[in-house]
Amino acid sequence: MHIGVLTVPLGDESLEDALSYLSGIGVGAVELGCGGFPGEDHVDREALLDDDDARAALRETLDEHDLVVSALATHNNPLHPDDERAERADAELREAIRLADQLGVDAVTCFSGLPAGGPNDEVPNWITAPWPSEHAEAHDYQWEVATEYWSALAEHAAEHGVNVAVEMHPNMLVHEPTGLLRLREATNEYVGANFDPSHLYWQGIDVLAAIRLLGERGAIHHVHAKDTRVYDSVAREKGVLDTTPYTEEPDRSWLFRTVGYGHGEAHWKDVVSTLRMVGYDGALSIEHEDSLTSSREGLEKAVELLDRAVFETTPGDAYWAE
Repeated sequence: MHIGVLTVPLGDESLEDALSYLSGIGVGAVELGCGGFPGEDHVDREALLDDDDARAALRETLDEHDLVVSALATHNNPLHPDDERAERADAELREAIRLADQLGVDAVTCFSGLPAGGPNDEVPNWITAPWPSEHAEAHDYQWEVATEYWSALAEHAAEHGVNVAVEMHPNMLVHEPTGLLRLREATNEYVGANFDPSHLYWQGIDVLAAIRLLGERGAIHHVHAKDTRVYDSVAREKGVLDTTPYTEEPDRSWLFRTVGYGHGEAHWKDVVSTLRMVGYDGALSIEHEDSLTSSREGLEKAVELLDRAVFETTPGDAYWAE
């Protein structure tokens, strides 16, 4: 199991400098943004597509630092009711899948997207309750839109042999494990989870149970190592559906935190162990979005904790059970 990093927080540095730094702190894998919200600071998707020399140069740079690519990242909304925005997001995602195939990378991380609540609406609509009944009807409409789009996208992924790892995220149609399984069952096995526990913690979802639910069905394609702390004194007053800006930390009911600052080391060892139980042996890709510390300090503290948690060897024979 590799300790990895989504390199977006280091986007103001050159790829060479970012890789040198990450290798130096013990990172073994990188998740590279190539479109959408992660941007393209370290990977020019269009320049690398169909250019053997450009891709060879990228591989050489990675090899120099003894790093592998765990996934390409292009998080956006291909179900947006604005056709231009949806088409751009779809192109990014399809091209990322093609590029992953050409690079020999087995996963692309993304969002499910979120449609409008009806064919004449202009903005996406996150439905969180089935009543009044027009919300249930809107939710049914959204799943019709999503199933049609993702069925075609899943076929594209299958053609290229690349897993599409959907991050369960608020303000997206798929924001929790049963929704992820619904999307997977409506498409194919190339659609699975980019398992990011940070969005599950504040929803009150048992992360270890969610790993078992998805992992036992082969539905975890990639993992983000990202923590969340729920501040009960605030949550008791206003709940966890919190629209307070992320930069107004004292007033929020929850914050994204560096690994270990939302849940302790013992919990993260349980996360690693449960992932191993369900057969996941890929990267734990650290996503730094902790506004209480700098990117480098947050990454270094996360690497330090995960280094004590991950297993470096394969399981041995259970000689004591023979």
